[in-house]
Amino acid sequence: MAHDQAGGLTGWDLEGFHNGGDTEVWRRLGAHTVTLHDDERGEITGTRFAVWAPNAQAVRLNADFNWWTGDAMSLVPGSGVWALFVEGVGDGALYKYNVLGADGVWREKVDPMAFFAEQAPANSSIVYTSQYAWDDGEWMNKRAVTQPHESPMSIYEVHLGSWRKGKTYLELAEELVEYVTWQGFTHVEFMPVTEHPFEPSWGYQVTNYFAPQSRLGRPDEFRHLVDKLHQAGIGVILDWVPGHFPKDEWALGRFDGTALYEHADPRQGEHMDWGTYIFNYGRNEVKSFLVSNALYWVSEMHIDALRVDAVASMLYLDYSRKDGEWVPNQFGGNENLEAIDFLRYVNKHLYERVPGVCMIAEESTSFGGVTKPVDQGGLGFGFKWNMGWMNDSLRYLALEPIYRQYHHHEMTFAMVYQYSENFVLPISHDEVVHGKGSMINKIPQDSWRQFATLRAFYSFMWGFPGKQLLFMGCEFGQRTEFNEATSLEWWVSDLWGHHGLQRLIKDLNELYAASPALWKLDSDPAGFRWINADDASGNTFSWVRSDGEGEHVAVIVNFSSEPWANYKIGLPKAGVWKEVLNSDAGIYDGSDSHGNLGQVEAHEEQFNGFDAAATIVVPPLGAVYFRYEG
Repeated sequence: MAHDQAGGLTGWDLEGFHNGGDTEVWRRLGAHTVTLHDDERGEITGTRFAVWAPNAQAVRLNADFNWWTGDAMSLVPGSGVWALFVEGVGDGALYKYNVLGADGVWREKVDPMAFFAEQAPANSSIVYTSQYAWDDGEWMNKRAVTQPHESPMSIYEVHLGSWRKGKTYLELAEELVEYVTWQGFTHVEFMPVTEHPFEPSWGYQVTNYFAPQSRLGRPDEFRHLVDKLHQAGIGVILDWVPGHFPKDEWALGRFDGTALYEHADPRQGEHMDWGTYIFNYGRNEVKSFLVSNALYWVSEMHIDALRVDAVASMLYLDYSRKDGEWVPNQFGGNENLEAIDFLRYVNKHLYERVPGVCMIAEESTSFGGVTKPVDQGGLGFGFKWNMGWMNDSLRYLALEPIYRQYHHHEMTFAMVYQYSENFVLPISHDEVVHGKGSMINKIPQDSWRQFATLRAFYSFMWGFPGKQLLFMGCEFGQRTEFNEATSLEWWVSDLWGHHGLQRLIKDLNELYAASPALWKLDSDPAGFRWINADDASGNTFSWVRSDGEGEHVAVIVNFSSEPWANYKIGLPKAGVWKEVLNSDAGIYDGSDSHGNLGQVEAHEEQFNGFDAAATIVVPPLGAVYFRYEG
């Protein structure tokens, strides 16, 4: 046989992988259909398999085409990578690597670089070459020049497997796209779609980082879903999980009989609470693997943003650990310096390589500079979830109206630190699980007051500085908690209260997208000014949003059960202010009895520190928006 048994792969090809600089490792490792030159037969086609297992004593390729008996793979000199070219094998072949570890134990492993995998509970890797022809060029060109911080971002968080149970990527490409377009969200955020065998993990225990879950279809069918969303003008955010990985025997853990992707010391390499391993971010090959994975999703799958899960668990060595259960860094501190370096590297690299891409951190601590650029000493994320705002506001929401005056500060405190980071305001899946109750059921009192309060809260949220994120089902007030095993309760969206709430979200999204004052200066103090932050006795909050170019929107929200018939507010300009939203309107299943006849007139008068003032009607448990018309 006169062709290269390693399929043309050389140690030189792998140098970048070993020094941490190769960010397209998927092009070299994994299974790839290739054409080689044979001295006797000329061109021959087949598949090259390559896997990193530097401490393995031997690696065999077990596959359906060799009846799972195993073909010996060769070690590429000086690389720690085992490779084998198999003639005549192409897309659709099933395979695994049988690794004889340094500990003398054979372990059958799936390919860390596989693009496709069998449906659980089966787990073989599948040779797969994309044939997809993208049709989202207009979106991608626009993405490259868009500044996310100065653009509208209203995010609908979706668990694809249960939005409508049983739907495939192809079906979702029609139904989800139609629904999100109708609701007016600018983006969807997918909870992890990377392959995971355990459905109750919701995708946060990943076994195949480069493969979209096959329960819903093939990789190119996932591409089609992204493509259709882009064609509809909807951005796609993907939850990415570089913080930990599961201990399944056949996945990344103890890959070659040693701690290869993880730390050997469980004080550094395991999350005891979650029963998972922690990546060894200081290892160059692991860094290459993870950065390549991030780049793969934004470049090959056209994902617009990655929301990085559980960043706090990566930043701190003592995260959820007692004394003696963690190892300090070289300076004696609790910061994970290797993880910090990794996050800075992946953020900087993606922003440089893919114009318009966005990185979002789910980070729950006060770690400084999460959204500050790397060259200014920050982590380099574009946005950070505002967990403080979420916790404070949901705590306030759960109070009886009579007690809210004593907790008024919980709804205003977020403005104290608003400009320290670039924020997303998240009402995510985490807030409607594990006994926390659905959004509607967090609110006390009867059904009318529950829906009125939730409409007021969403109006508060859409008018507040920061991008919005709302988990599926929350837009129509689903009564039950999120359950990945069942579909959303779509039938309730036709009922009183639920239907009105869903219509409110639709109108909030439409108003938001059309009003630069509500998003253009989210990260600039010039875009926000309190009208009255201190009306605790009235449970009422009011402010003005501005775009810096003459557009002003006033937001007034009343969380008391009493209407305010003659509520005086200061405004930046005299003239007509049009009522563009009233959450008590009949179309939202409100009382339809506390409006402002479409507009109010502001007169020149010093009030609340403004140069003009108007007297307005504010509904009970309701919100009104006014736009300056001149």
